[in-house]
Amino acid sequence: MAAIVLVVALAFVSFTDATNYKEGEKVLMYVNKVGPYFNPHETYHYYQLPVCRPKKIEHKSLTLGEVLDGDRMALSMYDLAFKKNSDKKELCKVAYTEDELQLLRDAIEDMYYFEFVIDDIPVRGFIGHLEEGGYLPHTHKIYLWAHLNINIEYNGDQIIYANVTTKEQAPVGLDSAVTAPFEVAFTYSIKWHTTEMKYEERGKRVRDNSFFPKTLEIHWLSIINSMVLVFLLIGFVVIILTRVLKSDFARYNVDEEESDDLDNDDNGWKIIHSDVFRFPAFKSLFCAILGVGTQFLALATGIMMMAMMGMFNVHRHGAINSAGIILFAFTSCIAGYVAANMYRKLGGDNWVWNINLTSCLFAAPFFFVWAVVNSVAWGYGTTQALPWTTVVLLMCLWLFVGYPLTVLGGIFGKNWANGFDAPCRTKNISREIPPVPWYRSSFAHCVVGGFLPFSAISVELYYIFATLWGREQYTLYGILFIVYGILLSVTACISVALTYFQLSAEDYRWWWRSIFSAGSTGIFVFLYAMFYYFKRSNMSGALQTLEFFGYTALSCYVFFLMLGTVSFFASLNFVRYIYVNLKMD
Repeated sequence: MAAIVLVVALAFVSFTDATNYKEGEKVLMYVNKVGPYFNPHETYHYYQLPVCRPKKIEHKSLTLGEVLDGDRMALSMYDLAFKKNSDKKELCKVAYTEDELQLLRDAIEDMYYFEFVIDDIPVRGFIGHLEEGGYLPHTHKIYLWAHLNINIEYNGDQIIYANVTTKEQAPVGLDSAVTAPFEVAFTYSIKWHTTEMKYEERGKRVRDNSFFPKTLEIHWLSIINSMVLVFLLIGFVVIILTRVLKSDFARYNVDEEESDDLDNDDNGWKIIHSDVFRFPAFKSLFCAILGVGTQFLALATGIMMMAMMGMFNVHRHGAINSAGIILFAFTSCIAGYVAANMYRKLGGDNWVWNINLTSCLFAAPFFFVWAVVNSVAWGYGTTQALPWTTVVLLMCLWLFVGYPLTVLGGIFGKNWANGFDAPCRTKNISREIPPVPWYRSSFAHCVVGGFLPFSAISVELYYIFATLWGREQYTLYGILFIVYGILLSVTACISVALTYFQLSAEDYRWWWRSIFSAGSTGIFVFLYAMFYYFKRSNMSGALQTLEFFGYTALSCYVFFLMLGTVSFFASLNFVRYIYVNLKMD
């Protein structure tokens, strides 16, 4: 097991040393994947297209992050020698059948792009070009780029940057008039260029000259605008709530002599002091939510701090994906500890069931969604379908690392748990709850409690979605960390305010409502995801749709767990505070 842990722990960290080449030394170039431009997660192996391919395909050994990113690298037929230029060198000739021609036409019409890799640098371009014009008559021309011009920049004996251009030579027409057999000669040119940029800075060069667009110019302005509005909201809530609580304490904490002279009927949150700490129903599920929510809070904080320290490859999402999976396994002890500790404080006895529920609360929905998406991806033959070896590795990671750590954390949490220490004694018979108007109902609280945290992150959500489900390159992790802090602050403030309004209405069932009120932010995020998919993206197809909504639903579930946990603990501290400072009869 120690070997598995070591291998997996190093799988997402990129320790790629600089490769030093001698003049004329062979530079390996790998073909990777192809796919429709507007469906970023629908990728296929490059050799699934009818292109030049060797007799024996040699695949490159990949890291976990590369596999999760859909990479399937294989050695190409391109002959690259360090600092040696080549001009119109023939790669191969392909004689196409009618089916292969139609496959190429369909790929070009779907704007398929390819990705090669040279010295860990992704090189991308379109496989063809579609030209349409006129109404009567309408022209529809399909062209294949049969010549690639490979430009490589180097500094000394190190490769700094590489890209591919296709317009140096006229493309090959593949109109419907072209019939099989049809032979195409594929050629390429190589040009080496010197640069003063150092190897350590080439990540910025790759990012700034990405094949995919970047539209982050107004990012700072949008975030500053959101920050101002959020801080004003938090300020108003804190000031108003402080003044109201000061008035309540002055009214409730009067001496007995003064209370006889005042018409001081007990009402509001004071009258329910004997019920407010009555433990909620379904304690095991309640505590499991808090445990997994706390785990994801630690996980999100850790990943963003690692990203700000530059521990991830800027042009690979798979590194962050693998980091998330590995850290999820290693932070399972947090979930087990918090869940078991709170469960014992609430008087729970079946701690074994509680630990098992905590371990499966996220893992089970995740496995179900992944199994469905991965099965469909297998049916489509895409590189997003994980190989069975990777599936076995991830299952071992959960079985031999995640689950045991959850049990270990649960044992410590159970043994170190103290009493709940409620400031008020709870009576055996619960008090009747008076009816409340609609604006104080659970639904209204969920709408308000979910919308305000969502409004704090709505601007940033666009950039996150454009990165995960589009072609943007997200690098401003410092801004993301600030927005993350704002989200938690707004969640805590609005939770405290809603809990106060609920207690003032003499409704003591704040435990579950505090989780659902802020956890409903996940519903608003899912609604935004639907808007993004149908109105802001060009994604299409059953595979892309299933993957988008499946993993987005899981992300919204994570929002529910995280923000529900923050909301509950903020409400718990607030309720303790007001009843500790309340004079009891």
